Amino acid sequence: QVQLVESGGGYVQAGGSLRLSCAASGRTFSRYVMGWFRQPLGKEREFVAAIPWTGGNIYYADSVKGRFTISRDNGKNTVYLQMNTLKPEDTAVYYCAAALHVLSDSPNQYDYWGQGTQVTVSS
Repeated sequence: QVQLVESGGGYVQAGGSLRLSCAASGRTFSRYVMGWFRQPLGKEREFVAAIPWTGGNIYYADSVKGRFTISRDNGKNTVYLQMNTLKPEDTAVYYCAAALHVLSDSPNQYDYWGQGTQVTVSS
């Protein structure tokens, strides 16, 4: 069993910042790629960023590159998403996810998901 729990969502004004956290529990995390996805109301789930636990590159969606930063603390089994210069179009439920041996921007490639945390950005 792998459990992912997001936290840190909230309501902010445009231009503000939030940091999301994803606490992971279970085994074999070094073999996983950790990703962040988001799903605006009424839209499809979309890729935000991904980071391997060990080795490999970090990837970002074009829509967030330069504004969002994904990072990890392996000792705490926690992945973070620092979100700066937030825009109203960033409003969505944000999910963390884990993919075994796959670095992918497709939600279908991820095996485990958190419950999601709401981020709302007002104009």
